[in-house]
Amino acid sequence: MIALACDHVGFALKVMVMEYLDGKGLAYKDFGTYGPERAEYPEYALAAARAVASGECGRGIVICGTGVGVSIAANKVRGIRCAVCSEPYTARLSRQHNDANMLALGARVAGPGLALLIVEEWLNGEFEGGRHAARVEQIAKIELNP
Repeated sequence: MIALACDHVGFALKVMVMEYLDGKGLAYKDFGTYGPERAEYPEYALAAARAVASGECGRGIVICGTGVGVSIAANKVRGIRCAVCSEPYTARLSRQHNDANMLALGARVAGPGLALLIVEEWLNGEFEGGRHAARVEQIAKIELNP
């Protein structure tokens, strides 16, 4: 299951991502916001990140104006590796090399077509392990002793 969350700026793009996921038969859980009214992104990004960190959801996608705010909020949760991606190549490598378990998108940065390509590449990327696993482990250790 994929955790989804956004603020008011990202709401329309989140709806498009939901339609994309529906079309692929992929399950998701929507952590809000649920409309275009002004909303503060940290609470929604945090809810989605906690669901991923707890194992309730396997991955998450969070959306705000640039993707930066939601990624910062999500990355405060231990075990979250949320990557802001504005193009498909970085999205795929964030999975392959960094085992990113959350994707952050900027609704004001990537139009719908590009955003859905980013989502597709991110979803299709698989962690390669190997030399990358040691680096991901190093990052996890930082969380224990910042």
